[in-house]
Amino acid sequence: MSLPAVFAIAGASAALATFAGWRGALPPNPMRGPRLVPWRFLMVLAASAAILTLFMGLQMAGLRPPGR
Repeated sequence: MSLPAVFAIAGASAALATFAGWRGALPPNPMRGPRLVPWRFLMVLAASAAILTLFMGLQMAGLRPPGR
């Protein structure tokens, strides 16, 4: 995978995490029924994917953690 593609995936995952966090923080509306999408779980998954792909992209760019 190329470096721009990895950073694009990281950005898209961060955007999805932000959107899911916003939707999960909205108060429930009992008149519309239960929420059918688990927004908070999607937020956690997308944030994890964003962090992992960001670290993968930084390693591909040549940045290594100190001591390695």
